[in-house]
Amino acid sequence: MLMTVMGMSQRFACKVVGLNRSTCRRLPVAVTVADPDAVLRAWLRSYAVKHPGHGFRRAWAALRFDEGSGVNIKKVHRLWREEGLQVREHHPRKRAGVSSVPPIEADAPKVVWALDFQFDFTVDGRAVKIASMIDEHTRESLLHVVERSITAERLVAELAKVFATTGGPPRVLRMDNGPELISVALQQFCADKIGMSYIPPGTPWNNGYIESFNRRLRTECLNRNHWTSLLEARVVIGDFKTDHNLRHRHSALGYRTPAEYAAACTHTHHSVGCGIN
Repeated sequence: MLMTVMGMSQRFACKVVGLNRSTCRRLPVAVTVADPDAVLRAWLRSYAVKHPGHGFRRAWAALRFDEGSGVNIKKVHRLWREEGLQVREHHPRKRAGVSSVPPIEADAPKVVWALDFQFDFTVDGRAVKIASMIDEHTRESLLHVVERSITAERLVAELAKVFATTGGPPRVLRMDNGPELISVALQQFCADKIGMSYIPPGTPWNNGYIESFNRRLRTECLNRNHWTSLLEARVVIGDFKTDHNLRHRHSALGYRTPAEYAAACTHTHHSVGCGIN
């Protein structure tokens, strides 16, 4: 008003109202011709479509370590919110009671491997059974079995293959009380060489690492696909587990992938002087 009505110069008008001249000259981002963050916004929208279960921290980790961008995590958070890409916060139910199983800490690779099953269906309504196993320390996915049915004998055969390719078995297998996991075949296979830690019935939170992996597998893979055949399910689920090992960056691992962390890990196990039955 001072410049247009009273004919003041910009310098004198800014001095009168106490406004910095650079502030006066700077245009808001909303009225500029081109948004300087348009490319980054488009990348974040594309990332959110491809990974609907990921938050802004995972997006920032992909930008930083996979794309080589030096963008600040605060900026990613701001743009993530402005684009409306927030993931609904998960509120787990409160659980009562304490597990009777003594805690077994995976303080090094090949100490505790967690094993579990989950189910899905092909479009014809037939069941698909998925066996998964991860190293609780490195978060690596170690087992890939997708079948209509998985017997205890088949599970033992697959475990033997994994042990042969990874240089030996872990110290402990953590699992629930499913029929294949309490079978005589698995008991005999693990006898005198692998500890078997069973969580109390109805307490999946005591096997949290594999439950977290299964939740990701469910939300990011199983719920986003319709299987027309068992072969299709095997291929896509196998690709997801490979991507988990090679591209999924964990904040708990310093935003490294499980494969990167396992290759650089030098932790050794410290025994605590108690037996595992």
